[in-house]
Amino acid sequence: MSHPAGPDHSRRKERSRQAILAATRSLVAEEPYDEVTVGAIAARAGVGKQTIYRRWPSKSAVVFAALLALSESPDGQSLALPDTGDLAADLKLVLRATAEEFADPSFDRLIRALNTEITHDPALAAEYHTRLAQPLEEAKRARLRSAQEAGQLSAEADLDLALDMLYSPLFQRWLHRSGPLDGAYTDSLVDATLRAFSP
Repeated sequence: MSHPAGPDHSRRKERSRQAILAATRSLVAEEPYDEVTVGAIAARAGVGKQTIYRRWPSKSAVVFAALLALSESPDGQSLALPDTGDLAADLKLVLRATAEEFADPSFDRLIRALNTEITHDPALAAEYHTRLAQPLEEAKRARLRSAQEAGQLSAEADLDLALDMLYSPLFQRWLHRSGPLDGAYTDSLVDATLRAFSP
């Protein structure tokens, strides 16, 4: 005999999860990170602290989950960069979107908070690499590999180095707040990288 409360229970759990993640993102955007506590997240989400601790072991784990949820595909599809056949246009589109994301104050505070936690938590750093950084890198590398196979990049091009040239300067400028994160800058990174690895 089926239990009629099963689906409702699952929906309640998912609503609770989404409320916790949304509360985490909003609190990190509004308050100094050191003042954001699991208790404050629970109060904002309208749940008990134990509801959070049953799912996540620490504040840093909740912050990571809140960031990871932003990259979840609603249809479950894997990550992929646009591939219109125009490599320069595709990369400029992606890097502009990346810069806009980093320039958004709420995302900026969330990712800075996570970077702070990763610095002191090797287990979280490993999880971040496995669940978020590595899939993103694979998607980026796949787009460059497609361009390489189409003859748009040198056959000898080191794709990992090309990705470093595309993204590392952008990340460093964001990290140190050393310059504007605008389309002119990201376009120049794409142009310089494609010149360096042209066939």
